[in-house]
Amino acid sequence: MFQNLLQHKYRLIVGIFSLVVLMLIRNYESTWFYDPFIRYFKSEFQGTLYPQYDSFDLLLNWLIRYGLNTIASLLILYVLFQEISIIKIAVILYVFFFVFLMFLIFLVLCFCDETYVMILFYIRRFLIQPLFLILFIPAFYYQEKNSKFN
Repeated sequence: MFQNLLQHKYRLIVGIFSLVVLMLIRNYESTWFYDPFIRYFKSEFQGTLYPQYDSFDLLLNWLIRYGLNTIASLLILYVLFQEISIIKIAVILYVFFFVFLMFLIFLVLCFCDETYVMILFYIRRFLIQPLFLILFIPAFYYQEKNSKFN
């Protein structure tokens, strides 16, 4: 087993590094990124007005955070599957979901009042958390196993 670990030490190092990056992003989110909704959603937010925010800074910081999470997630996917085709599909999906979610969050922030706060909460969660990684790992694993049998 130890020989097997040594054989895949670079994969192990990259995988651990990527997980640490995801943990650091999550742990230091309130100091590294501009997001007044962090405190808003940690408080009793039901029935309260949205916090004051700078739209450009907020969307830019969500883009940066999504990008960092995406890079770390793609590295984890590559470590697990070592298939460039999977990474290409994942990149396309990440870009598509980013554009789609940013469009939705823009609509909610600009045209909806605070009664839609839970929609904002969940759209924002998909933007700032690596939830797609949790969805993609079993999906790609299933696809990989299924394609080997056919």
